[in-house]
Amino acid sequence: MPSALHTRICDLLGIRHPIIQTGMGWVATPEMTAAVSNAGAIGFLAAATIAPDRVEREIEKVKALTDAPFGVNFLMDAPGADVISDAIVRQDVRAAGYNRAPSGELIKKLKDAGVICVPTCGAVRHAVKAQKLGADIIIVQGGEGGGHTGPVPTSLLVPGSVDAVEVPIVAAGGYYDGRGLVAALAYGAEGIALGTRFLMSAESPVPTTTTDRYARATVNDVIVTNEVDGLPQRVVLNELVHRLESSGPLRRLLFALRNALAYRRLSGASLSELMGSAFAMQKHERLSRAQMLMAANAPMLAKKAMQDGDPVNGYLPSGSVAGVLDDRPSCAEIIERIIDEAEQTLAALTS
Repeated sequence: MPSALHTRICDLLGIRHPIIQTGMGWVATPEMTAAVSNAGAIGFLAAATIAPDRVEREIEKVKALTDAPFGVNFLMDAPGADVISDAIVRQDVRAAGYNRAPSGELIKKLKDAGVICVPTCGAVRHAVKAQKLGADIIIVQGGEGGGHTGPVPTSLLVPGSVDAVEVPIVAAGGYYDGRGLVAALAYGAEGIALGTRFLMSAESPVPTTTTDRYARATVNDVIVTNEVDGLPQRVVLNELVHRLESSGPLRRLLFALRNALAYRRLSGASLSELMGSAFAMQKHERLSRAQMLMAANAPMLAKKAMQDGDPVNGYLPSGSVAGVLDDRPSCAEIIERIIDEAEQTLAALTS
């Protein structure tokens, strides 16, 4: 009999295990991406925090480290999205991940080149739209997920999405072990996507000063705030969040403007490109002008924690699972643990 752990996403993505490593900005480096793919799952390179003209070189680094399939995650409404999609096609990358403001034109370009399109959604209606736009696999992230998140728990979002679309659903938000994988399969999903678990891995580039804050966090320390960029984000509560929540509107606005200028220098985007991206996000997410201005906070504050090793002044996007993680095994060990425990759980259920 075929294994319950071999699902449609295994065939679509060319992988042994139905596990996806999400494209976390500043975290999902070529090294991590390759390590996950070499272990039989699939890693996604985070291109959203790489200057568009450098993405192709980073893809080549992944290819130098693995012959296994991998993906690239990027923002379709950001400056240089066309450059990144062209690089994905040229380099024959297996999959492309995206979320907000999906572009029908870019999705068609990717699909015409045989790239598997894997958007992430936080609502059933968004999953339905994603399928209409051409998604091959849809990751649905429940409220337990890290970073931008919605109010619907995974236990409701996953089965609701499975019932609403025909393409395979991958469950995200609250997953880190084999029992979770079996639970996701029971909901009708065909795999799980992990972010925080891989952030806390041996291959993670995140400095120890920052991962130590994750390791010390309890479940009660992982909260949802709107103060980082105007949208609900699940984070580890830290000094930065306390400061933002106690700051007045003018102080938060000036803070966001400084981060917008820093992001412009980092990305190499022109002012008109950044404004075009901001207005596209405002339209898609129905943001207020204040929220739109705050949007630049997230990438720069994440960089401060994830790359610069400052968990006091940077922000710590995190799934609820951070409250139960305190080790940093290799990506291969994480995947092996999940599969072994899932097989044991399935055997116990059928004995």
